[in-house]
Amino acid sequence: MGSVGGASPEQDAGVDTAAPVCVTGATGYVGSWLVRTLLRRGRRVHATARDPAKAWRMLSAVEGKERLMVFRADMAEEGSFDGAVAGCAALFHVAASMELHLAPDQHDVEERVRSQVLEPATRGTINVLRSCVRAGTVRRVVFTSSVSTLSSAAATTAGAEKAVVDESCLRDLDDVWATKPIGWVYILSKRLAEEAAFGFARENGIHLVSVVLPTVAGPFLTPAVPTSVQLLLSPVTRDPKLYALLASVHARFGCVPLAHVQDACDAHVFLMDAPAAHGRYLCAAGSHPMAHIAGLLSSSYPPFKPAERQAYAAIIGLQYHLIPGVFSCFRGLRSSRDDFAAG
Repeated sequence: MGSVGGASPEQDAGVDTAAPVCVTGATGYVGSWLVRTLLRRGRRVHATARDPAKAWRMLSAVEGKERLMVFRADMAEEGSFDGAVAGCAALFHVAASMELHLAPDQHDVEERVRSQVLEPATRGTINVLRSCVRAGTVRRVVFTSSVSTLSSAAATTAGAEKAVVDESCLRDLDDVWATKPIGWVYILSKRLAEEAAFGFARENGIHLVSVVLPTVAGPFLTPAVPTSVQLLLSPVTRDPKLYALLASVHARFGCVPLAHVQDACDAHVFLMDAPAAHGRYLCAAGSHPMAHIAGLLSSSYPPFKPAERQAYAAIIGLQYHLIPGVFSCFRGLRSSRDDFAAG
């Protein structure tokens, strides 16, 4: 929709395809795949990471790496993104804290969350945007948001005959603070950082758009299994925290919204290039009941019986054994082409 997040900016001519673009969080799941996507499209990319050596290890085999530059940058350090953003026509702000679990009964939990997670996340986002202002060349910023920031349509459209979740269904922050649902720290972090980003962008003339991602599935470049893939494997692995999080998503929406990682990255690039894009955009290829997800996993990994509880003992081994199956059983998420796991 693109109608949430502020007034529509003046339509511009789009982003200069010859100029480099910057990607923050290049060692993460979506960030690394976005770097790959941009390079394969012939773009010049400035990737940022707190550990450039780790980024190079992950991206060294990617097609088009001769057009890649990796910069050390830390959201906690004012000005550390200046070098990476200099000369860039666009920036993708993908970097984010993945703090999902924090017991609400811990001592001074709210104060610790504010001081150790929320304030650093917001300051870090503003630090990145200040670098964009100083660069003077950035025509568009694409902010990666999350479906965790959305409420169920039923919660916002009482009495509606047909509940539809869209970008306008924002979760109430006071309710999140009061109820502390599963993943509450991450919810607050994403909501507050996004609000701060839109506010700063309006005040400083930055053309910012936000892409709201659901649970992302598909192949990955990261050395460890991404959290979202672990989340989808949790019916098999029975990781108690991740399974509870997946169940809470299903309880809120009545399904689990999903997107293939390539579609998620294509959405980022589309919003960078579309001159009229503004506000927030929800990217989801479809939504699936938990029973359907369990059935897909069972079809690719026959030892998994959805009706039976699986042992928790060999989670890591199971995850790696199941990865090819996850690629194939979620093949239907692709909305554009059939080269699901092409290298």
